[in-house]
Amino acid sequence: MSETLVSETRLYNYWRSSAAYRVRIALALCDIDYETVSVDLLNGAHKSESYRLLNPQGLVPTIELDGMLFTQSVAIIEYLAEMHPQAGLMPGNAMDRQRVRALSHAIAMDIHPVCNLGVTQHITKTFGVGKDAVRDWFQHFIGQGLAAYEGMLLQQTESKFSFGDSPTMADTCLMPQLYNARRWDVDLSACERILAIEENCNQHPAFQAAHPDMFAPQG
Repeated sequence: MSETLVSETRLYNYWRSSAAYRVRIALALCDIDYETVSVDLLNGAHKSESYRLLNPQGLVPTIELDGMLFTQSVAIIEYLAEMHPQAGLMPGNAMDRQRVRALSHAIAMDIHPVCNLGVTQHITKTFGVGKDAVRDWFQHFIGQGLAAYEGMLLQQTESKFSFGDSPTMADTCLMPQLYNARRWDVDLSACERILAIEENCNQHPAFQAAHPDMFAPQG
């Protein structure tokens, strides 16, 4: 997706944000064109008064979609699932939807909140620790969380993706977390099901289009 694309949908985005990455995948799965507005988290752009008028939490992503302003990545994806059921982000029956939500929340609500930029900055500033301590923190919580996700996968029939043979909201949450796991050198050798799913996602055009490398700053 291009930052110069003219579209009615506008995503306020940071290229390495897991939450923004999730929404980019979902938009691609729904075949929705959009333009991006970069919000540089490292420079504190998310804390500016102008951005907080869009998102009082000062988080990314924020999205202008269908004439409305939306925040919170999982809520955005569930909205997209309801408005674009053909994309398959959520299954058709309540029991299967519960399973997809459980997988999604295991990452978005259990791993991600303790493994993001704000946590990194707080640990570094408050405790005066260096990158090695932050790496140990991330390796512990990401590794523990993904091991639990692997266990959840083992409770269900093996499939190409996290739930079934086409991508769902669970995969939009899983892939950004795996990107972070690679960044922090998390040992994934015991996560055989996850690694198989990752390979299938990597071959899917929607995941390729949403990858952080496609949105990284140039130069």
